[in-house]
Amino acid sequence: MTATVIDGKAIAAETRAQVAVEVARLSRDHRVVPGLAVVLVGNNPASEVYVGSKKKMTVEAGMKSFDHHLPEQVSEAELLALIARLNADPAVNGILVQLPLPQQIDAQKVLNAIDPGKDVDGFHPLNAGRLATGLPALVPCTPLGCIILAKSVRQSLAGLDAVVVGRSNIVGKPLAALLIGESATVTVAHSKTRDLPEVCRRADLLFAAVGRPEMVKGDWVKPGATVIDVGINRVPSATPGKTRIVGDVDYAGAAERAGAITPVPGGVGPMTIACLLVNTVRAACAAHGLPAPAV
Repeated sequence: MTATVIDGKAIAAETRAQVAVEVARLSRDHRVVPGLAVVLVGNNPASEVYVGSKKKMTVEAGMKSFDHHLPEQVSEAELLALIARLNADPAVNGILVQLPLPQQIDAQKVLNAIDPGKDVDGFHPLNAGRLATGLPALVPCTPLGCIILAKSVRQSLAGLDAVVVGRSNIVGKPLAALLIGESATVTVAHSKTRDLPEVCRRADLLFAAVGRPEMVKGDWVKPGATVIDVGINRVPSATPGKTRIVGDVDYAGAAERAGAITPVPGGVGPMTIACLLVNTVRAACAAHGLPAPAV
């Protein structure tokens, strides 16, 4: 058996195209142009590249992009003052603060300061609580992308055994809540789970989000399972001094047993930005009392 490769780039492009259609409709019918503000602190090269991609795709979808690049030494009070201004700005529908933040800033305090209605990352405790209790909420982008990718090969997730390896607030916990919302039977596994390989082998849907290169081995995968790999890890390549990117799953081994699998790169990563745009459009509709967009 060779697994079907789930093309995250293609599905993300399709999602962004749907967003662009909704943005054009909002602009034409309601004179509403969704706006996304991205706040970057310092000069982390990876973050700068990521923020650049977000800006490009925001503009391509027809939305307004507001960029705020603050120095590494910025005080927590200055950052919170910027958040307050963005909360009050009606042109801004989504606020994203790029993590990690410098050590002088309490990241949780900053995330808590964002208006929950503009919290397009879905990290505010109010949105986390609404998601956990099954209420409408802005949902973290990576878990939302994982669900879309899984449903691209499994029309319904109802009744399936889903195992999420990883329990972070950013991926593992919200992903588990989304899967419960899809009526899957969910196990959240982690470093303290007894006989982790055996737990994984029960999964019809296996999500790996632990941040450890190729930890999930091929023989941990149930034949025919759908494997969604959230990991992005840099490891040394065969060429001295060079690195390559791998996921949390041993791709070659897993692809021999899985029914479908996401590659790294090109799987979950592109979906994260696409879902950020989805959340921004949803937030804009909610702010103007309009029905939820068809995306």
